Amino acid sequence: MEQAPRSYKLPVSVLVVIHTPDLQVLLIERAKQPGFWQSVTGSLDAADEPLEQAAVREVAEETGIVVGSAGVPPQALKNWGLSNIYEIYPVWRARYAPGVTQNTEHVFGLVVPAGQPVVLAPREHIDFVWLPWREAADKCFSPSNAEAILQLPRFLDTR
Repeated sequence: MEQAPRSYKLPVSVLVVIHTPDLQVLLIERAKQPGFWQSVTGSLDAADEPLEQAAVREVAEETGIVVGSAGVPPQALKNWGLSNIYEIYPVWRARYAPGVTQNTEHVFGLVVPAGQPVVLAPREHIDFVWLPWREAADKCFSPSNAEAILQLPRFLDTR
């Protein structure tokens, strides 16, 4: 009996720094790696999935925050035009096709109202915290995530 081909993750992802207008940043703790705090992140589902669509999908899946709902209009999501290429941690390489060792991560910001409810996906994350942006950067396990948070003041809407 022939097995179906294995579905590998694409080495293209989005990172979404969710924050309030006063720069409180949402971090979520990974279920399978307790102590690993991060912003919302996830791979594209298909090679033709638009980056913005992937960002909206990942935010909804991981936090329950729906971009385009009351209080979180579509324009609250901003593509920062930043991307990082990084080495995939060995513990996660089996998720990717053989020989894939690097991922390209595209960075977005999402401003939400203070007090925004968060509903975690329990299989993925076990806790969340809102922290001032510099403290959030210090708490991240991922250097590219920490650097993205440190860039947050550059991308504030100054209108």
